[in-house]
Amino acid sequence: MASWDIQPQGVQGQLKVVGTHAEDLGKALTTLLADMREAAEAAGTAVPGSQAKTVPGSLMASGYKPVGPVAPALLPQKATGPVGAALAQYATERQGCFKAMADRCQAAVLGAAKATREYVEGDLEAARNAQNAARSVRVDALKDAGGKK
Repeated sequence: MASWDIQPQGVQGQLKVVGTHAEDLGKALTTLLADMREAAEAAGTAVPGSQAKTVPGSLMASGYKPVGPVAPALLPQKATGPVGAALAQYATERQGCFKAMADRCQAAVLGAAKATREYVEGDLEAARNAQNAARSVRVDALKDAGGKK
């Protein structure tokens, strides 16, 4: 028969360590994406100077100044260069991998916590069953079963 020796306090300590590392991973991924966005903007375009700004629509060209909420298409936007486009494509294609890393970390932590909780509940149930069995034992029958001399 297999025996288990799980120390719930030890599991809890390890889950805290893993949780800290998972948070660090989340922060690293957030920083990575922010840095990639900055790099894409800083990389510029393949066009010279003033042509790097595009102003969609003729409204901006005519000096129109919007008041209140404005559709993003009416605001000046930086043109995207080949480096920015490549970084955006990389981030888009890796998005599933980034999500999978986070999901796996979460599943591992939640799975270990649930398994440990079930183990503890099993121990408590086994102890309850042993106590109930001990209560139902007839002590007078055991005394008599010992044999008389």
